[in-house]
Amino acid sequence: MRIEDIILFENDDLVALNKPSGLLTIPDRHDNELASLQGLLKKKYGQIFTVHRLDRDTSGLILFAKHEAAHKYLSQLFESRGVQKYYLGLINGELPNEKGSVDQPIMDHPVQKGKMVTNAKGRPSLTDYEVLENFSLYSLVKLQLHTGRTHQIRVHMKYLGHPIAVDELYGTATPVKLSAIKKKFKLGKHTEEERPLLSRLALHAFQLHFTDMHGQKMTLEAPLSKDMQAVLQQLRKHKA
Repeated sequence: MRIEDIILFENDDLVALNKPSGLLTIPDRHDNELASLQGLLKKKYGQIFTVHRLDRDTSGLILFAKHEAAHKYLSQLFESRGVQKYYLGLINGELPNEKGSVDQPIMDHPVQKGKMVTNAKGRPSLTDYEVLENFSLYSLVKLQLHTGRTHQIRVHMKYLGHPIAVDELYGTATPVKLSAIKKKFKLGKHTEEERPLLSRLALHAFQLHFTDMHGQKMTLEAPLSKDMQAVLQQLRKHKA
């Protein structure tokens, strides 16, 4: 992957990218630096500053600052909830309400490292959701994050009983297959096994709205990745 291919927007202060699923935002202790977005950007720009993060499996829009003043400004903006953050997610099943909010505190799982749970003792967490399309088996939902807790959307969707599709941690790792969507599905003659349409977390960081350090209103958007587009195309085609 060439870093240039995923840059959506840049100016003197920041660079916005469409992160592929599976790529770390910043290197963890075991990874070489080039296995992360931050590492690839450092190679291109020399210095780069991390403003916020996306889970490894989440695709979509992410910002990095190009200098310290921009880093300070953008970091404070995210912390003070001065950025509107929208995601698109494919959830399992259909929600009873078209719109709603999940206002449930989140904390670290008491036993499982790296997992989060809703708990009254946790930190306040608020997610708004709106169903864009229903396909009975799955639904396409637009989600707005008002707080930025680890795995927030994934935990809140699990709380509603409709986890994000292909979420190994909070739902099921079952990939999205055409055979589940298409009624009279047949494997090709020379195909022994069906290839999944989507075998990663069906969550995409879609839009960011904020005012930049020069007072300009910004709306940045990351188009849906090809795999999620392919799933939606099949769901629409075979909608009952």
